[in-house]
Amino acid sequence: MSNTLTEIAQQLKDSDKKVQLIYAFNGIGKTRLSREFKDLISPKPEESEEVDDHQVKVIYYNAFTEDLFYWDNDLKGDAERKLKIQPNDYTKWVLQEQGQDKNAITHFQYYTSDKLTPLFNEDFSEVTFSFERGNDERTENIKISKGEESNFIWSIFYSLIEQVVDVLNVAEPSDRETDQFDQLQYIIVDDPVSSLDENHLIELAVHLAQLIRSSTSGVKFIVTTHNPLFYNVLYNELPKAEKCILSRYEDGNYSLDKRNGDSPFSYHLYLKNELEEAIRSGQIRKYHFNFLRNILEKTSTFLGYDNWGALLPKTEDGKQNPYESRIINFSSHSKHAGEEVAELTEDDKRVLGYLVGKINEMYRFKSNAS
Repeated sequence: MSNTLTEIAQQLKDSDKKVQLIYAFNGIGKTRLSREFKDLISPKPEESEEVDDHQVKVIYYNAFTEDLFYWDNDLKGDAERKLKIQPNDYTKWVLQEQGQDKNAITHFQYYTSDKLTPLFNEDFSEVTFSFERGNDERTENIKISKGEESNFIWSIFYSLIEQVVDVLNVAEPSDRETDQFDQLQYIIVDDPVSSLDENHLIELAVHLAQLIRSSTSGVKFIVTTHNPLFYNVLYNELPKAEKCILSRYEDGNYSLDKRNGDSPFSYHLYLKNELEEAIRSGQIRKYHFNFLRNILEKTSTFLGYDNWGALLPKTEDGKQNPYESRIINFSSHSKHAGEEVAELTEDDKRVLGYLVGKINEMYRFKSNAS
């Protein structure tokens, strides 16, 4: 069933789950969904309406959060490089009112290096970075990498939600250190894993899951990602979470499919499920051969083969059918415009179905075929 993003946001709102974990390929619409959801829960006030700072209902991290930060590279002097912070209520609230600058620095250095030090200016409108070299030398005003920058911005947000969880875990509102979070309903996290290496990515996922599990208040969490590893770690760390896949159709509508199976989601298994569904429905297209090649490449790497073709079925005399590898190559790596034909012959469709079935049988994949 296809829906608009607004309708998908309403589905998320209607869920009674404490945590909703959503996977989607890059470019599907995760960030737009987080905005739709935020506007659904907490619409922008009319110009005539007064904004109550104590009525925050949604806190979210996404690409728009990162857009609050931009570089002044000092192109003339090439010396005073600064990460500027656009004037906004969000960072003013986190850094000035909540005093989370020191915690943000601690988290940032944990995921990068304790020798890489951010320094906020007095009004928190800009940040400079220095690097200690292990002796008396210190390099000032360096420009950090894009991955480090994303990590720094995430560290600010993570410090805030740590405080939010800690404050709201005090059951009696009158006993809390602040009432600014009393109306909070949702925390949304959209892909905080840009440019992290796998070790730190796993650590970040584990720490986020621990923080979510520690929350005893009524606040709900929505986490979206395009990273299969990040998704898998959260899948295992948050067994009670509702797991979903966000897909977009050619007509611009979307579907949000629940995936609460016995085993964690994995990208190659998702592709295999898509292949089996295409075979069942008869809706096989040329790009499905690319799915099959991707599965074979990942499986051959795992099993230690140099070439994915070694996984293709063999005849009784131990030989492979050259047509099978050729059709996969032809359909997934064509180079000429004349080869770009979406429709497949019935023989091609039959071969795809045969190969998927044989791979399930030979390598004992769990098949979802009915």
